[in-house]
Amino acid sequence: METKASGDVDFWVRDSSSLGLCAFDPADVGVFFLSEDEELPAEDEDYSTFSRPPVQGLIVAGCSGPVNHMLLSHLTLALARRFDALVDFDGLLSGYRTVGDDKSHEAVLARARAMASALPGRLTEVPYGTRDGGRWLRHVGDVEFLEAWLRHPDFHLVK
Repeated sequence: METKASGDVDFWVRDSSSLGLCAFDPADVGVFFLSEDEELPAEDEDYSTFSRPPVQGLIVAGCSGPVNHMLLSHLTLALARRFDALVDFDGLLSGYRTVGDDKSHEAVLARARAMASALPGRLTEVPYGTRDGGRWLRHVGDVEFLEAWLRHPDFHLVK
């Protein structure tokens, strides 16, 4: 673990057993970091569907790749359980474009909504402003939803 002057923390996971995961080769794992999200909640975000909207955010991030993705997801689950917190997925789950999708985002939204409605827990679409002045959505869910998402086949497609 390494603490930065900003208060952010870089860390490496050497043993995944505390997360309930099988052993892995530490050489396949990159650095993770934890920092305060100073922009959460943003003024233009609507969390009114949650009984307890967020008042503070933590950013947990890591390197790409299957092992890192699995570790990051389970680290996030452990933190969400510990703090009884919501999880911002930073995008729409199963909300990726496929060949033949039109430019209106309707197909992307339909896939994301179908997957989300099939899982237990609470998942909400939170609108946000894009760089080009438009609006788009990202998913924010509870611990029950994250637990189900980690078992969903589409989770393993995200890299």
